[in-house]
Amino acid sequence: MTTIFLARHGETEWHAEHRYAGSSDVGLTDHGLVQADELGAWAQRARLSAIVASPLGRARLTAQRAANATGLELRLDPRLVEIDFGAAEGLTPAELTERMPAEWAAFERHPARQPPPGGEAGVEGIARAKPAMEELVSEFGPSAATLGGSTESRQGDRVLVVMHGTLIRLLLCDWLGIDPDRYRDLFPAVDNCALTTVRFEALNGRMQPRVLGYNAPTAP
Repeated sequence: MTTIFLARHGETEWHAEHRYAGSSDVGLTDHGLVQADELGAWAQRARLSAIVASPLGRARLTAQRAANATGLELRLDPRLVEIDFGAAEGLTPAELTERMPAEWAAFERHPARQPPPGGEAGVEGIARAKPAMEELVSEFGPSAATLGGSTESRQGDRVLVVMHGTLIRLLLCDWLGIDPDRYRDLFPAVDNCALTTVRFEALNGRMQPRVLGYNAPTAP
């Protein structure tokens, strides 16, 4: 089995006003840096085998604190960047309702399939990020012999992946067989630097995800 810990990056400068960051490279606040240090303290005792992150600055800087604490090399994967919200980037829901009411209403009805103008559909984000996660499970999980029924293989590893709130929720829907358009209703929030734990176990020749924890804090 392989255990993946999904962590959202630390608080950014746009959080207080609930502005959509998406693919914009928004910096961390001082509080976001403290959250990143708390994630690093957790990582130091988590027996991790690898740390992987989105290359967007807010995720990369958050993950680097964990890498520094563990001595592991930080790996970046561009497939883990946040959903691009297009014309909604940098705006609040109130501003979007005023400036593009029809387009924003369409997004709210089908948030995984009807992006704001110029944006990326959530299902497209799943399609690019899911292979990245599957490669990690393959690289750090049991050997192929296990999937074929042999007991002669190593135990899976533990990997921290620092990424983004919307993409985490979309991946959870995909892994759990839930309509991705429901991600905002079923998973209304992912806290900064909180952990979502997913264990991938061999079942009938395939690696099956099991969600063991959602939105759990790292600090006591």
